[in-house]
Amino acid sequence: MSIYIDFHVLQTVPPSCVNRDDMGSPKTAIYGGAVRARVSSQSWKHAMREDFKQLFTEEELGSRTKNVVEMIGKEMIAAGCKLDDKKRNDLAVKALDLAGIKVKESKNDEPEKAEALFFMSNKQAKAIAEHALSLDLKAKESKDIFRADLKENPSVDIALFGRMAASDPTLNYDAAAQVAHAISTHAVQNEYDYFTAVDDLQEEDNSGAGHLGTVEFNSSTLYRYATVNASELVKMIGKDNAAETVRKFGQSFICSMPTGKQNTFANRTFPDTVYITIRKDQPVNLCGAFEAPVRRSDNGYAEASEKALAKYAEKVYARYAAKPVKAFCIGDSFGDDAVSLPLNELLSEIEKAVTAELDEV
Repeated sequence: MSIYIDFHVLQTVPPSCVNRDDMGSPKTAIYGGAVRARVSSQSWKHAMREDFKQLFTEEELGSRTKNVVEMIGKEMIAAGCKLDDKKRNDLAVKALDLAGIKVKESKNDEPEKAEALFFMSNKQAKAIAEHALSLDLKAKESKDIFRADLKENPSVDIALFGRMAASDPTLNYDAAAQVAHAISTHAVQNEYDYFTAVDDLQEEDNSGAGHLGTVEFNSSTLYRYATVNASELVKMIGKDNAAETVRKFGQSFICSMPTGKQNTFANRTFPDTVYITIRKDQPVNLCGAFEAPVRRSDNGYAEASEKALAKYAEKVYARYAAKPVKAFCIGDSFGDDAVSLPLNELLSEIEKAVTAELDEV
């Protein structure tokens, strides 16, 4: 039996361009026959991983990078390696090759890099570095040791978001967390801001601007959803760390925000509503609450969106899925079915509840 923690968030964002497409326009999607504002899951997960740096220790995290040779080299130096740069890099390349990571040949004295982005935990980099310095790399068993280094000790971000290694699928990690694309609960229409920049040293009698341009934006109340499989998390990082990791994941998902055009719009906000459930059957995305776009009212979209979310949740529980084992909220529309608490207390209760559920498994 798996234990799922579902996070449902409603968040109103003022005029902004949180996540852009290849043309620089705010991303959108058609849902329920209406154009919605959209923020991609990848964009929000990147914001969360940046936020993790404030919540987890460096040892608990990893890096998704092509600069894996540099990662191993730094760990070698930390372990007391006295080799010069070239010999140290050559040794790192050999160790990585044995581990299953292919490194491109360097050109024009550029640093060696992996052929593709690779997600490596800092603990894994440290283990490879220490074994590179202590083992005979020509020994038959060294390959198995280095490959084991890349399979053991995944960081919390690898455990949560997964890892794919195209060159060697045995190094893959299935993600314990899923994050949906955020969409607006209502229809939107992108707008344009025409702006000018004045040349500070331009003579006063010379009219005109030093630069002209436009930036596209929209504003919306977003429905955001994520889920964590705590049982899978236990398999990767252990029971002692799983509940705390869920709490920190929740804190980051609720409070983080992508930084697109942030200096232009100063659009950082907190959510209007948070609804968190613990389930034992399956994760349940409640986006169907907004398949019919919320209509504009004198009270805006946030209040109506919260009521629609609560009403749809009741309908889903009555028709398909059992009510959650436990539910918590920041909001006024969920009644006695969810414990209403301020954020810090809510997160603490989530950690306690997840711990209790895992103890019963």
